[in-house]
Amino acid sequence: MGLNKALLTALAATGYEKPTPIQAKSIPDVMKGKDLLGIAQTGTGKTAAFALPILHRLAENRVAPKPRTTRALILSPTRELATQIADSFKQYGAHLGFRVAVIFGGVKYGPQERALQQGLDVLVAAPGRLLDHIQQKTLDLSQTEIFVLDEADQMLDLGFIKPIRQIVSRIPAKRQNLFFSATMPSEIGKLAGELLKDPVKVQVTPQATTVERIKQSVIWVEQGKKRALLTELFSDPAYTRCLVFTKTKHGADKVAAYLEAGGVEAGAIHGNKSQPQRERALEAFKNGKLRVLVATDIAARGIDVDKVTHVVNFELPYVPEAYVHRIGRTARAGKDGTAISFVAGDEMKLLKDIEKVTRQKIPAIDRRNDKALAQLDASIMAAGVAKKATLPEREGRSDGEGRGGRGRGGRNPHREGVKQEGGGQPHRQRRGRNGAPAAERPAVAYDPMAGDRARSSVRAAPAAEPKPVGELQRRPRRRRPSNGGKGHGAQG
Repeated sequence: MGLNKALLTALAATGYEKPTPIQAKSIPDVMKGKDLLGIAQTGTGKTAAFALPILHRLAENRVAPKPRTTRALILSPTRELATQIADSFKQYGAHLGFRVAVIFGGVKYGPQERALQQGLDVLVAAPGRLLDHIQQKTLDLSQTEIFVLDEADQMLDLGFIKPIRQIVSRIPAKRQNLFFSATMPSEIGKLAGELLKDPVKVQVTPQATTVERIKQSVIWVEQGKKRALLTELFSDPAYTRCLVFTKTKHGADKVAAYLEAGGVEAGAIHGNKSQPQRERALEAFKNGKLRVLVATDIAARGIDVDKVTHVVNFELPYVPEAYVHRIGRTARAGKDGTAISFVAGDEMKLLKDIEKVTRQKIPAIDRRNDKALAQLDASIMAAGVAKKATLPEREGRSDGEGRGGRGRGGRNPHREGVKQEGGGQPHRQRRGRNGAPAAERPAVAYDPMAGDRARSSVRAAPAAEPKPVGELQRRPRRRRPSNGGKGHGAQG
């Protein structure tokens, strides 16, 4: 294909032998400097389809970048995908000596500012943090020659259309534009018409189709039995590395906690996690320390993890195209994979929308009346209670330095009015809403799906009889004095 020899050396070391369809159709036109709109499924090699010709063009016209500028800018919708793209540029250009950096939110500005100060050949960025640097004048896009928008359809789904236009307005009109996307909704076509100039359109597969090597299935199950069914799946040793997708961030945490209570090594990754937390969870999953990674759709695209054997849709996505991206996390690099979707009664319409978009009928089995799942759920909940009982109680400091009582250092776990070793005043005995002492109130049992404070149906002792309303001591209502209806402050 006429690529730079240094690139070919790096590709040989990586194990690349022949280009994928999207690479074979894109690389020649991108090398010529043409604008391009590439439509291809996730996992088909889009990153190399634009990274290799960009590095080739930069090497053919090697110019030292000015401080706070970049010659090539790649926009990514998520932090994880941005990191992955930057790593690919560094890997492919290992023998070219280009400066490559990645910037996104959730981390400190200092290292990013120092990298920009030196001037960059390639900058991979998430839109939000990129705009911050532009506004702080730590980045100048007036020297940018190549602009890439990766996963353009997800960019629009996440509401980045306005930031994209703001960023593009800072780039010179004379530039090369590359758009890559897994689907082609009408909004992408409109944006492409605004920004691309006489583009070459490359489409290697029909829109929103799923990888043929993925074995797909649906399991009809009641909503309350999904977590037990998920745990049951992992009794099969074939589930060695599995991605589980939920709709919400809180749901991801709850599912991961439930799996842990059932003895399955699991972690969660979503937008509420800090960047170091997300990186640690993803790294543990890649290294095999976690058998399951529970994620929201933030991980549905661009996360290239080898040997993902199964993808489980714990909940179906609201957007049917997201289903394609979710299951595309398996069957990568020519391998086979399995995708299983749990579908409750209220998700029937979502399933029909997915089948309409993917143009196929997904085979299904019915587990809605399976009593074994209810028994398994009860046993896991009991295991969670037992696990909670073995945890050490929280006590105050005993070294004489704690503040004790209601202070920061000495929380009294028993609340019986005993002065703690760390000093401070004793607690008053807490009483319930109906006047009953705390010891007589219902016990709190551990629920791995709802947190430590969730109340279960298990009762330690019956609550005290509530007092009649007339016997409750009420604080008298404070009234302002009346001046007989005259002047300011009169009572009506």
